[in-house]
Amino acid sequence: MTTFDEREKAFERKFALDEELRFRATVRRNKLVGLWAAEKLGLSGTDADAYAKEVIRSDFTIPGDADLIAKIRQDFDAKGVTETDAQIQVMLLESMAAAIRQIEAEAGKSGS
Repeated sequence: MTTFDEREKAFERKFALDEELRFRATVRRNKLVGLWAAEKLGLSGTDADAYAKEVIRSDFTIPGDADLIAKIRQDFDAKGVTETDAQIQVMLLESMAAAIRQIEAEAGKSGS
């Protein structure tokens, strides 16, 4: 195998790993946002977990976050929760950072 082929395979492996990590972080972010939204909706325990799973599933409808935000917005409006779309987007950003930290911490534990 040539050096070029080896580099190409290494880049492909890195790309696949990066995509897997991005997917895992997004799913975890969605769970964290779902749990936050559940709390705002007055849900707890297994009801909050079930709601978080609904939020995760809602993000598979269309690319991007619009479907997830629309789901939460609809649920907030139905229950009179006053969080704005901007506040939901801030929570998405904060939750992504938290999800990445959690995954990195788990990788550090398993790598040692």
